[in-house]
Amino acid sequence: MGKIWRVSGPLVIADDMKGSQVYEIVEIGKEGIVGEIIGLERNKAIVQAHEDTLGLKIGEEVRGTGKILSAELGPGLVASIYDGLQKSLLTLIENTGSFIRRGAKACALPRDKKWQFTPTAKVGDAVSEGDIIGSVPETSLIEHKIMLPSGIKGRIKEIRKGEYTVEEPIAWVEFNGEVKELKLMQEWPVRKPRAYKQRLDPSGLLTTGMRILDYMFPLALGGKAAIPGGFGTGKTVALQQLVRWAQTHLNIYVGCGERGNEMADVLYSFRQLKDPRTGKMLEEKEIFLANTSNMPVVAREASIFVGVTIGEYFRDMGYDILLVADSTSRWAEAMREMGGRLEEMPGEEGFPSYMGSRLASFYERAGMVECLGSPKRKGALTICGAVSPPGADFSEPVTQSTIRIVDALYALDVSLANKRHFPAISWLTSYSLYVDAVKDWWNQFDPGWENTRATALKILQQEAELEEIVRLVGPEALPDGDKLLLLVARMIREDFLQQSAYHEVDTYCMPVKAGLMLKTIIRFYELSQEMLNSGAGIDAIRSSPVIRKISRMKEIPHDTFEQRTKELWLEMEQNLVGHKGGIT
Repeated sequence: MGKIWRVSGPLVIADDMKGSQVYEIVEIGKEGIVGEIIGLERNKAIVQAHEDTLGLKIGEEVRGTGKILSAELGPGLVASIYDGLQKSLLTLIENTGSFIRRGAKACALPRDKKWQFTPTAKVGDAVSEGDIIGSVPETSLIEHKIMLPSGIKGRIKEIRKGEYTVEEPIAWVEFNGEVKELKLMQEWPVRKPRAYKQRLDPSGLLTTGMRILDYMFPLALGGKAAIPGGFGTGKTVALQQLVRWAQTHLNIYVGCGERGNEMADVLYSFRQLKDPRTGKMLEEKEIFLANTSNMPVVAREASIFVGVTIGEYFRDMGYDILLVADSTSRWAEAMREMGGRLEEMPGEEGFPSYMGSRLASFYERAGMVECLGSPKRKGALTICGAVSPPGADFSEPVTQSTIRIVDALYALDVSLANKRHFPAISWLTSYSLYVDAVKDWWNQFDPGWENTRATALKILQQEAELEEIVRLVGPEALPDGDKLLLLVARMIREDFLQQSAYHEVDTYCMPVKAGLMLKTIIRFYELSQEMLNSGAGIDAIRSSPVIRKISRMKEIPHDTFEQRTKELWLEMEQNLVGHKGGIT
């Protein structure tokens, strides 16, 4: 037990801390404020407090716990709301009211709730780390698989079926005469990646329901992506859309330093929405970590690592997991503040020189893996983080460090947001390196996906090249072929890439529908070129009612979309080829 020697903001220097270790959790003062040792100098410990230190006095006690920062893993995680240290906010509200007092404690997993455990292993079975020995039905969407914790192996001496709390023993494993009891709950240090058998290349599409992501810049299962953008460009809405509609088994939303009203909106809306694939309530496949801007700054780093540890835990069960973090810039700002108080040598713009490696230690925990243990299974953890560059300047250090790590970039454009084009993802600066990884997946549903995608991107690139000429001479000075290209590019932008997050139909677009929409626009372009070649003028094409029908395709419900599209194609085909009257 030590005593406070000095306090500087979230930094506490404690004396008489002999025997402590780096990253050990300590309790500071009478209220037991949670802190973490980040440095040791002889008998002095440098502690970063994860709560407000206002009012702490020199000489108050600092008590070591002997534990490092770990996440509680077990039944009760799904549909929970945690702060950055995995304290249950629902429990805190119940115990202390809406205003959480400093030093308040709350277990991550409910200790009094009983779970129905059904064993799959039996007495005498040889088991080792990662083996699934049974399951608990946590929600109607998630079957919680109980795995052997790290470092345990042997033969099952006893295993029980029935209802148990997370702290009650469910099985006993014997190895070399030593018997160890197993519980539904286990703990894992948040900064240590969980082990796996083999890392696999990301493959298969992470279906998000957002056309510009699924079709143009796909994100593979097990991939890592970033969404940088200035204020008001739609980062939070884009991340919310990902977590709402991503066709994964479980989604984790980490609110890292963003505004509290945004987190409140997320929590409210998720209790009203249903998963489009299963029809079940979305909250049955979501976990929330809320470390918002009015919560302790230093805990932002912890919230990121707690979230990714929970994601790896469910990945090891063989599930596909999506984790989104909003935003890593706020975490980096917290690192800059701590670096300044520790008088560390600053890097670019005052950020610590190790910021890039810290970011990489987070993003590199994404991946598709072959899990440890039996039965044989594979799982994927996909990570997407928002970045908030000041003034939408992508050359600032956090954005540049992130770009060097991720393999998919969804760059939000201020000019698109000002035009009310949402999602404001720029098709000229965004990219995805997962095109080859998802090619086989797409070809099952949409043969020719690569060609259609390449054609659309080429049209948009040509439009960008023509914009300079249009600004100089005006659009009417262009030849009819270029006028047609500008018309089709506008259709791709407004009728395909633009998507309303608040429209009951357009908020989620199935990949098959997205493919048919873009192919319809490309087919219109091909037929219109034939009309121009047969002598028709551009005005006949511009006045066609087919253009209006194409613009309304996004509003057609999924169950009638295919039939309506066939009718539209038939209408285009019947009124074309060699006729100067245009498409009618």
